[in-house]
Amino acid sequence: MPLKLSKRVKLKLRRFFKTVNFTVFWISMCVIIAFVVFGTVFPDTAQSVFEAIHGFITEYFGWYYLLAVTFFLIFALWLMFSRYGSIRLGAAHEKPEFSFLAWFSMLFSAGMGIGLVFWSIAEPIMYFQNPPMGEGGTPEAAETAMLFTFFHWGLHAWAIYVVVALTLAYFSFRFHMPFTIRSIFYPIFGDRIYGPIGHTIDILAIFATLFGLATSLGLGVMQLNTGLNILTGMEVSVGNQIILIAAITFIAVLSVVSGLHRGLKWFSIFNLSVAVILLLFIFFVGEPLFNLRFLVDTTGSYLQNIIQLSFWNDAVGDSEFQKGWTIFYWAWWIAWSPFVGIFIARVSRGRTIREFVAGALLLPSLFVFIWLTIFGGTALHLELAGAGIADAVAEDTTVALYTTLEQLPWPIITSIVASVLIVTYFITSSDSATYVVDALITRGSKRSPTRQRVIWGINEGAIAAVLLYTGGEQALQSLQTGSITTGLPFSIILLCICYNLFRALRREFDVHGVDPEPQGSGTTEEANPARETGENA
Repeated sequence: MPLKLSKRVKLKLRRFFKTVNFTVFWISMCVIIAFVVFGTVFPDTAQSVFEAIHGFITEYFGWYYLLAVTFFLIFALWLMFSRYGSIRLGAAHEKPEFSFLAWFSMLFSAGMGIGLVFWSIAEPIMYFQNPPMGEGGTPEAAETAMLFTFFHWGLHAWAIYVVVALTLAYFSFRFHMPFTIRSIFYPIFGDRIYGPIGHTIDILAIFATLFGLATSLGLGVMQLNTGLNILTGMEVSVGNQIILIAAITFIAVLSVVSGLHRGLKWFSIFNLSVAVILLLFIFFVGEPLFNLRFLVDTTGSYLQNIIQLSFWNDAVGDSEFQKGWTIFYWAWWIAWSPFVGIFIARVSRGRTIREFVAGALLLPSLFVFIWLTIFGGTALHLELAGAGIADAVAEDTTVALYTTLEQLPWPIITSIVASVLIVTYFITSSDSATYVVDALITRGSKRSPTRQRVIWGINEGAIAAVLLYTGGEQALQSLQTGSITTGLPFSIILLCICYNLFRALRREFDVHGVDPEPQGSGTTEEANPARETGENA
């Protein structure tokens, strides 16, 4: 017997799916459930399968990743200095939607926030112990460690985000296309983006966003649990980690309900303010002169070696460092590019292309370099003096930050501040991902019901909690590896994105001149309804 629904239930379902892309919604849900079940019921098998796929990609396509990501950086820099830099993402005389501080805070929180807090000490220390070249544990190894940390977190990473964000903002704000990844392909596929091709692109983006965030949330909560264990004696256990996830998710949902211009905006500004306070404290109580000199040294070395590093494939040495770190990072940044790119685009209305690239590529990289030098440089200086940080990190990477803070004045206060920073970065990351997934599910609508964003916000925390409970860290890492495998198809999408943007910019500039009015029809808040007729075909 077919299931009969009451008129009231049918009405509620009709209202729910009024702004929802039915096809993308259900396929995404099925894929998510299937991968969660696979990762939790068969964590060992999932880990083996995903690692085998990722190993194949890094072994045979590592050279391709290096060339692709280097091209993205060159393309982004060229756009900033080209004649197209004066084109505004919106109307010709439109003012930016957010202040510069709010804009930078939100894009930085979405782009790196929590990862930078976690790895700013652990990664340089790990490279210091096992450098890609030379002997470990030496002053030379410390310099090499910071150089490669700069390389992995600097210009190349942000260039990937810039390509996606700038292209989406351009097509959405100037041509009023739906605020989804598929819109970028309108110059190639035309109205076919509203069919299976576009659905596939958006489903890949949802997959990478949800699993990337869920695995980062789960693994990051382990670090937070470690910090609370040091501060309060809280037991490090899966149960406590699930409680932390629930609490963070609850706050994140409240922030989502309050809206983009209130909750997320003010949380992001708060994040950046706390981060700067902690940064200045460590700088002044640590080794300020050493860190200043170290920043100049490493920045100079980075600029001198950026071309060589960009193309270094270690073909002769064939070490595992390049595959395990550089290619891993490039795949991870690419996999995260739909999430971060869509969100950065969403908050960048009214800025010129030149201002956008400078603010989303150069300034974040500079801030990252300063952050890495002060945190990582302080840890390396202490380690060279025999602090024992490397031994602690070798046993557990989650203790790197707290072990370093214990070597400085007021360790309890700074550890509390660091824990608060981790929590608030999780909240902003969860909020950002919720807005992105909601946009992909609702055809780019900016006026979808709040309950839909609440549902996706809860789902993000639920996925992380289920994986932790059933499969633990291994299940989280297996799905993280699985989400990274999407980096290969997305890199091809990114190359197409560059071509589409260049072709559209050249045509608009040549036909209409510098900074013309936006083209197309429809409103600035919603996609043109006429272009959505193929959505349910």
